[in-house]
Amino acid sequence: MPRSRLFIWLLKKGFPIRTFFARFTRIPLLGRAMDYMLFQNDDIIYLPKDEVSTIKINKEIEKYGEMVIPSSILERFIKEANYHWIMDWCICRSASSCKKYPIELGCLFLGEAAMKIDTKLGRKVTKEEALNHVKMCREAGLVHLIGRNKLDTFWLKVGPGNKLLTVCNCCDCCCLWRILPHVSKKISSKVTKMPGVTVTVGDECTACGTCLEICFVNAINIVDKRASISDMCRGCGRCVAVCPQNAKTLTIDKMENLEDSIEKIGSLVDVT
Repeated sequence: MPRSRLFIWLLKKGFPIRTFFARFTRIPLLGRAMDYMLFQNDDIIYLPKDEVSTIKINKEIEKYGEMVIPSSILERFIKEANYHWIMDWCICRSASSCKKYPIELGCLFLGEAAMKIDTKLGRKVTKEEALNHVKMCREAGLVHLIGRNKLDTFWLKVGPGNKLLTVCNCCDCCCLWRILPHVSKKISSKVTKMPGVTVTVGDECTACGTCLEICFVNAINIVDKRASISDMCRGCGRCVAVCPQNAKTLTIDKMENLEDSIEKIGSLVDVT
């Protein structure tokens, strides 16, 4: 049976105080229980924005071609999957009454378990429709997260977890994962940047603070009149895209990092 309308209504009503509940994960016994119930076996990767991604040797990544840009990781799984499901709305943006990004651009789910999602929440789609959906999300300025997420199996009441691949299209203002600075280190470590991704700050930085406003995990601080990026950074690339001085650079060490990400995600969820 799908989750009741009342459950989802209560979930949305409680969403604005998610950071309050997130702090309970730092309480030893309660935190372990919450980790087991809501985050067990989670492994989620942020995919950098294509337009700000460069290879470390300062050669711009090709915009076309097989397996050369971060979004191609997602496209690979969409093409391989036999089951595709698009939510009719984003629960994060809907609960927050988002004014900056489209609420109707919801999550994409891949895998057999997605077929158990309540048909009142979304719809089964073709591979072509799924590819078009994530393209529209990128054009709207959203950033993809991809991986195994137990929270989705919980609130959607579907499973098993190894048959549901979550593709969240995340905004900087409403995303659930704004809780990352507040949850326990164990849970926070389950949401990571793509292997090989580094964000650096150049001498052009004037400490204007634009990047601080858009960083959803509080990974940027001003130190000695210059932006400093901490290890909280998830490598989404938003700060690179908005920097007025073009002082930030997002680099991917080598092309093999893309294949490493595909292998990692593929070991978590079977989408065929």
